[in-house]
Amino acid sequence: MSEPDTELTATLRRIERAAGALATASVARMDETLPWFRALPADQRSWVMLVAQAGARSLVQWLRSGGGTADSTQEVSDEVFATAPQALARSISLQQTVALIKVTIDVVEEQVPHLAAPGEEPQLREAVLRFSREIAFAAARVYARAAESRGSWDARLQALLVDALLRGDSPDVLASRAAALGWTDAPPVAVAVGRSPGGEVSAVLHTVYRHARRIGVEVIGGVHGDRLVIVLGGAADPVAATGELLDAFGEGPVVVGPAVPSLDEATESARAALAGFRAAPAWPSAPRPVPAADLLPERALAGDAEARRRLRHDVYATLVRAGGELLETLDAFFTAGGTLESAARALFVHPNTVRYRLRRISEVTGFSPLSARDAYALQVALTVGRLDPVVTVVPTQTLAPGVRKTSQTSDDHDRSL
Repeated sequence: MSEPDTELTATLRRIERAAGALATASVARMDETLPWFRALPADQRSWVMLVAQAGARSLVQWLRSGGGTADSTQEVSDEVFATAPQALARSISLQQTVALIKVTIDVVEEQVPHLAAPGEEPQLREAVLRFSREIAFAAARVYARAAESRGSWDARLQALLVDALLRGDSPDVLASRAAALGWTDAPPVAVAVGRSPGGEVSAVLHTVYRHARRIGVEVIGGVHGDRLVIVLGGAADPVAATGELLDAFGEGPVVVGPAVPSLDEATESARAALAGFRAAPAWPSAPRPVPAADLLPERALAGDAEARRRLRHDVYATLVRAGGELLETLDAFFTAGGTLESAARALFVHPNTVRYRLRRISEVTGFSPLSARDAYALQVALTVGRLDPVVTVVPTQTLAPGVRKTSQTSDDHDRSL
């Protein structure tokens, strides 16, 4: 078989014979000059050796195809990297790959005087420089495809994790999927829900991750129908952190669930955020974002059992336990239209007594009757508490003979809802 017509025919034969030695010398130089390369496992170092050998063969093939000429547009085939598994691209960054290519090219350039046939050294040196550029472009293409593939897979995995979170799957399922995404579970963890801006899911999530990196929080996101669900980790104030991510959401309310210690317990935060998102239209002037806890009245009216339970236990039952005078005062205050003096006259007490009791109500419930928004929450709590009363447990020994105990504890009543 005749030798192809090329300007470097004699040189090509020399390079072919020296391909193995060039690869060995390149890997030895990498080991000498790149500390991170020395730390690679033995199997990954052997993969690099295979790529170096393929690179030497690729140089010969590229030159045979006319790549060494000044007006050539011949590209280096990406197959030079096909000798190594895709796992190598996940273990070695693009920046590190460029460093490996530079070391290899340096070794080849040093050997140009020995590889080039007489009179062909300038052409070979110029060809090696062009080849180094093309091999760098080939590496960039390989990493770009790997990144696209990994990005698509990560998006699917994140969607599955968010779906599992919303369904309330077991902590083991959540932990395994989160680990595959590199989630470190930095506390606290909270879930934010808002409307998706629409468009490609990858573009939506890219905006989320860009803003999250800027503020230094960990996120996992997913688009479910028209909703964008974001899990935040490591944000000391999840509501404030969500405020920095508002550009990623579409129009409408954005609701943040309560902070929990870890992803294992994030289902609670997700349920509260979703319930708040469904109920948020009932409060048109709500801040954006708004904590799910601030939407307890709307959530209760929308049928959220957890919101009803919290209003009944944390507000109504607390007032009952604090003494009937607080509940009586609150009723009188609301009946008087929020006028303190009128409430005092109805109760036959001094206005200062009413003021004191209203302060006590604020202290024990966390809601101030003097705030219009808090007063609304208190009124809904009174309604819920009276519709779903907390029943006092009757001690068994006080029951008359033959009378069956029918009273429920408040916890039993909660679980029955």
